[in-house]
Amino acid sequence: MEKIKIFDTTLRDGEQSPGCSMSLEEKIEVAKKLESLGVDIIEAGFAASSPKDKEAIRKISIAIKKPVITSLARLVKKDIDEAYEALKMAQKKRIHVFIATSDIHMQYKLHMTQDDVLANVARWVSYAKSLVDDVEFSAEDATRSDISFITKVIQTAIDNGATTINLPDTVGYMVPFEYMNFINQIKKGLNIPDNVILSCHCHNDLGMAVANSLAAVKMGIMQVECTINGIGERAGNVSLEQIVAALATRSDYFEKTTNINRKEIYSTCNFIAQIIKMPISFNQPIIGQNAFKHEAGIHQHGIINNAKTYEIMQASDYGIPYDPLVLGIHSGHHAIISKIKSLDLNPEDYDIENILKEVKKESISQIKIDEEKFREIINKYFILKKIKRK
Repeated sequence: MEKIKIFDTTLRDGEQSPGCSMSLEEKIEVAKKLESLGVDIIEAGFAASSPKDKEAIRKISIAIKKPVITSLARLVKKDIDEAYEALKMAQKKRIHVFIATSDIHMQYKLHMTQDDVLANVARWVSYAKSLVDDVEFSAEDATRSDISFITKVIQTAIDNGATTINLPDTVGYMVPFEYMNFINQIKKGLNIPDNVILSCHCHNDLGMAVANSLAAVKMGIMQVECTINGIGERAGNVSLEQIVAALATRSDYFEKTTNINRKEIYSTCNFIAQIIKMPISFNQPIIGQNAFKHEAGIHQHGIINNAKTYEIMQASDYGIPYDPLVLGIHSGHHAIISKIKSLDLNPEDYDIENILKEVKKESISQIKIDEEKFREIINKYFILKKIKRK
């Protein structure tokens, strides 16, 4: 199967999320975790944005060996020079340049005409290419841009040396079928050499970042830009762990894979959550506390017999500790029996009916039934059996 490149921007776009700032030392540790995870490209920061970012990129470039290291840069000489200086020591380096292409951005932010933008793309993409072999070009707010214009912009970037073309849904405006159509129209209007790949960078303002990115993969996108835990501007970016899990679980549909070591996902996600002090929500797909938990009796009965009845993935594939049964008001007899067995005890020695009643009663009072509490309950209902004599 073809491999989708995973471009991780946790250290750049992710850190831009309010409250998610990291120290220099933390950024280096995060980069090491991302390298261990197997990401293909690490966007280490935006060198021209601050001396702190530039220094972080420089030190990450020295510390990291396997992934490509990239810095974001506007299409201006100063930004490109700062990015190059920060990346000099990287074994694999990429300069990631961008300029907005939507009418609203060109008018109110850039104060440029279409001709101005085209001229800047030609001039500064070729300049970045003179410094490094690997140049990525992003058309900011691509999905709200005029199709004929953005096609000209992208072709100009390709003609001047960009080998990765990113089509960001910068404000999370797209819906999946619309994004697929957008990509299709772009591809039809371009002359794309074999050495050039298309990339997506989706935001989650309408809750569609993952869906849009997967739609893009279906349309031939070969790089997905994402962050750990989906952190990022406003409602966040596409979540790395969800993209990787979707491609793995539905490989029959997408026929694509990644270089990600899925067993490292859980530890990486929790490591970053601790650093930025942003808890992972209980119902977060893949890594949330409830992602592989079952309280309802019918579901518990199903997974006791065969986990595939209600689980489409294996927790162990993502490095997640597996303890699926939650005792609560919706639990049934099968869960009680299974929990007793998990303690190396014989269910026949206990009054299951009364244990279940007390578990439900305690749950109504919002008392958590952990192992200590469960042992306390079952000890009340131990049945002393008479020894049968011959």
